Amino acid sequence: MDKIVGLKELRENLPVYEKKIASGDSFLVVKKSRPVFRICPVDQNEEELWEEVADFTRIRKGGIAIEDILSRL
Repeated sequence: MDKIVGLKELRENLPVYEKKIASGDSFLVVKKSRPVFRICPVDQNEEELWEEVADFTRIRKGGIAIEDILSRL
């Protein structure tokens, strides 16, 4: 069952909630007492669907600005 958390609380304490979500907790995020979205851990099966296309940190530490990439296309 989802726990309820306010959007402001989530935003102000994101590292805390990131750890809770990584450990399996799910949250229903509300704003002005209305549900906005649900945040939950990624299933292992869903994680396998992601494929690395390009790792720009291998080219330059910290990555490459999107503007630099787009200007070369």
